[in-house]
Amino acid sequence: MKYFPLILLLITSFLPFTHTNAEEARYCDTLNLYLENDLFGETDLHYTNGIRVSCVSPDLSSYLNDERLPSWVREVNNKLRFFHGLKDDNSPELQRNLVISMGQLMFTPSDKEEREIIQDDRPYAGFLYLGFGYHTRDQEQLDTIEMNVGIVGPASLAEESQDFIHKIRAIDKFNGWDNQLENELGVQFIYEHKHRFKLTNSWPHQDFIAHSGVSLGNVATYLNAGGEYRIGWQLPEDFGTAAVRPGGDNSAPGDGDIRHCNQWICGLHAFISFDGRFVARDIFLDGNTFEDSHSVDRRSTVADAAIGFSFLSGGWKISYAKVFRTREFEEQDKSHEYGSLSFSYSW
Repeated sequence: MKYFPLILLLITSFLPFTHTNAEEARYCDTLNLYLENDLFGETDLHYTNGIRVSCVSPDLSSYLNDERLPSWVREVNNKLRFFHGLKDDNSPELQRNLVISMGQLMFTPSDKEEREIIQDDRPYAGFLYLGFGYHTRDQEQLDTIEMNVGIVGPASLAEESQDFIHKIRAIDKFNGWDNQLENELGVQFIYEHKHRFKLTNSWPHQDFIAHSGVSLGNVATYLNAGGEYRIGWQLPEDFGTAAVRPGGDNSAPGDGDIRHCNQWICGLHAFISFDGRFVARDIFLDGNTFEDSHSVDRRSTVADAAIGFSFLSGGWKISYAKVFRTREFEEQDKSHEYGSLSFSYSW
């Protein structure tokens, strides 16, 4: 985990993006760090930890007609406009970005003492992955396509990561990691559409961001929909509060974003969000795809609700949310809650 920023830097060093407003090449316009952990909810079970680092490139629209790129790349870049199809290809309102991310998810049962498989509780599991995304946006809409490729099982280093953190914090270790899911290549394809509705232009500023999407792959297959309501002073020109979940990278600012002001605090707002999913597969509950493993009876509908706040200062957007998740499997005795903390810096 401690090497994530270094690895991401090495990856992005091979991407020669040029910022349209600067003479020097810039590889990353927005850098994000997301942390989710259920210790914020005073528990240590189920979805117990998530971490992701992501880099959002400068606007790639200037490359649409660059003859140094293969013709098929320029053609794909022109066609990937989704709900922006009625706009002119060269419209300055349309922005395109690449997103590179790396993350790790961690899941454990309720009983940390038991060394054998707990048949009626969720399996031990981890997922270490690299993600590649493409954003197309204007001031009102954001379309995201994303592919995550990684490894589920001992090679995800989830056990080692949790043991390291628990040792630092003097917390008892979980004893059942020998029963975690087997190593399996995990692939996930995501599409998500977001639409921002400005509700007021005066104090208090308010907006609502609706989203809907689909995920396909052996890691997770589902349909999802939800929204986020924000109220406060000087709302950012982005698409809500980012989260570890796939398709959640939405904190990159648009034109005229207030976060680049010269004041100590540029903006402050509270938010309430929700996301509902109809789930057809979840490897962390259904178990390994191609071999027998521990599994539980997955529920087909899951919902998250969150409440939190964000503030903007000198290029930074810092957010915290308390997230409440409904039961994910039949044997689960109650809902789950965790905290979500995100740091986003834009140059």
